[in-house]
Amino acid sequence: MELWVYAEQRRGKLVSASLELLGLARGIADKARWALSSVLLGHNVEVLCKELIAHGADRVYLVEHPLLELYQCEPYSRILAKLASEAKPEAILFPHTAVGSDLAPRVAAKLRTGLSAHVVNIELDERRLLRQIVPGFGGSIMAVVLCPERRPQMATIMPGVARKPKPDWSRRGEVIRVEEEVSEEELRARTLELVEEPPEEKPLEEADIVVAGGWGLRSREGFRIVEELAEALSAAVGGTRPALDEGWIKPHQMIGHSGKTIRPKLYIAIGISGEMHHTVGILDSGVIVAVNNDPSAPIFEVCDYGVVGDAFEVIPRLTSMLRELRGAQLKQEP
Repeated sequence: MELWVYAEQRRGKLVSASLELLGLARGIADKARWALSSVLLGHNVEVLCKELIAHGADRVYLVEHPLLELYQCEPYSRILAKLASEAKPEAILFPHTAVGSDLAPRVAAKLRTGLSAHVVNIELDERRLLRQIVPGFGGSIMAVVLCPERRPQMATIMPGVARKPKPDWSRRGEVIRVEEEVSEEELRARTLELVEEPPEEKPLEEADIVVAGGWGLRSREGFRIVEELAEALSAAVGGTRPALDEGWIKPHQMIGHSGKTIRPKLYIAIGISGEMHHTVGILDSGVIVAVNNDPSAPIFEVCDYGVVGDAFEVIPRLTSMLRELRGAQLKQEP
């Protein structure tokens, strides 16, 4: 029996979310006593097989063709569904990226099986079924999704849910090269080019300190206290769904079940109530500090340090103190 992980690559480089997923899947496969396999499609990407094996894969199914260099939904889904129907894996996991969320439902439909999307946690139960944890009703509940009858079990996993494992370059695995023909006629919709915008700042998931704001800041002007504190701490700026809806932050800065899962050493939540759909994205932070004027706010149930008070009084004073400390340190430096 096998557990599969779809290995997404862009321009010959593995997407970090796929390597994170291998770490999560390795634990599940070991518990279930399944082999862990990865499926890699592309062109001139054989060199990536060693990296997949080093990160936990026992074998890699490799499909290469010049027309597969960029993601193409029709041949990618056809090939993956064909491989799965032949090898019959117990489950297939995809990273919930733009590609993964497009590819996974196409494959599930071809295999006539179920699919859970934007899963935030996944476990193996005593029947060797995958318990797929998915936020529901706007994040107010966590639903457990099972697929007891159809195979393979399938899910897309949110990036950041698992930690990327440290590679073990001494691991040995099997590479199974699969020959598949792909024609121009099959490409009814074709990806011609990938254009990636460089990030304007350090990604949230890589930051040691994150300062985030929520609806309690009331306006774009009010949100500036978050940015000023972040600047004083050399931190990244994040926010909640309301902050995104109001235009105070950009999509890549949203934290929570429909945004990013982060693990900074220090997370500061300002004017954030702390509903489940947000806190699911921060629970693995080293230290969580919350500032809110509502003593009954849910954020105080998950934080390490809480300040009940007016953020517009507390945060500017804290920012001022930090700037003074930084200035004093700079004066002492030779």
